[in-house]
Amino acid sequence: MADVGWVALALVGVAGIVWGAEVFAEHLGDAAAALRVSTFALALLLAGAEPEELATGIAASLRHAPAIAFGDVIGANVAMCLVALGVGASFAPLPFGHRVRLYGLLGLPVGAVCAWVAWDGRVGRPAGFLLVVLYVIYVAVIWRVEGRPPALGETGEIEEAQQRKATDNQGRRRIGKDLVLIVGGVIAMSIGATVLVEGIRHLASADAAQTKLSLTLVGFATAFELVVLAVSASRRGASEAVVAAVVGSFAYNATMTLGAAALARPLLITNPSQLHVPLLFMLAALALATGIGSIRGHIGRTGGLVLLACYPVFILLVLTQP
Repeated sequence: MADVGWVALALVGVAGIVWGAEVFAEHLGDAAAALRVSTFALALLLAGAEPEELATGIAASLRHAPAIAFGDVIGANVAMCLVALGVGASFAPLPFGHRVRLYGLLGLPVGAVCAWVAWDGRVGRPAGFLLVVLYVIYVAVIWRVEGRPPALGETGEIEEAQQRKATDNQGRRRIGKDLVLIVGGVIAMSIGATVLVEGIRHLASADAAQTKLSLTLVGFATAFELVVLAVSASRRGASEAVVAAVVGSFAYNATMTLGAAALARPLLITNPSQLHVPLLFMLAALALATGIGSIRGHIGRTGGLVLLACYPVFILLVLTQP
């Protein structure tokens, strides 16, 4: 197949991931309310708080493409912090209250552990298990402080749907349909992730090229859902829960996504130095977003533009490094 064919295949994979994530998020709140369980619990059971990255990371690991797994986690986290929050703040100020600051401040040491584990380009199953345990600890700390499960990823937005459905008498009659659509969304994401990984593997057979494509193209594609989420939140008045979901997703990717990928198959790349600058940039992106938001209690338009201006710098650093 010509390169244009593999590009088209990769785009089909992205479309499958985005469509599956949208269906998953749209119906998860309804199903959770009908089953009388928390949205967080149902999301964690079925696909995780960030299903796009989780599906892509595991698919990359199983398809012997560890560079894609590393690149997706790092690239998606950078895109969330700089693009999602930057674009959202350009429409309306994004609230950065106590809840969001807590997620961000706890995410920094979690991200530092991720960088330490991934620094040499090798994450075995024991390290993967450590990252998964670290995610559990992260959730437990937030749950203890807030007295409720954290809003991570798409689960932050669909809490509203759960609250609406709690008083809807039609909820029970639709539970079968909602569950079918949720499972369909998970399947679509899994197939889309596999197709995306296969396309990237054929476009770039070497680890170095796969790392660059994953840090940029794949990372942005899998984070795109949260970019849309941040824009939607800002237009509706910028719910702090949604902003917390975007910031909190950083920790999920740094722990659960990378850890699950390593548990599926140990990760090892031949040129770990390619990860060093992106890993440091990933930590700096969260620190910058948290710092800007904490100064005035929100990220305004100027702060959003600062975040957005940093993303091309990240892309340039990735593409120009040997």
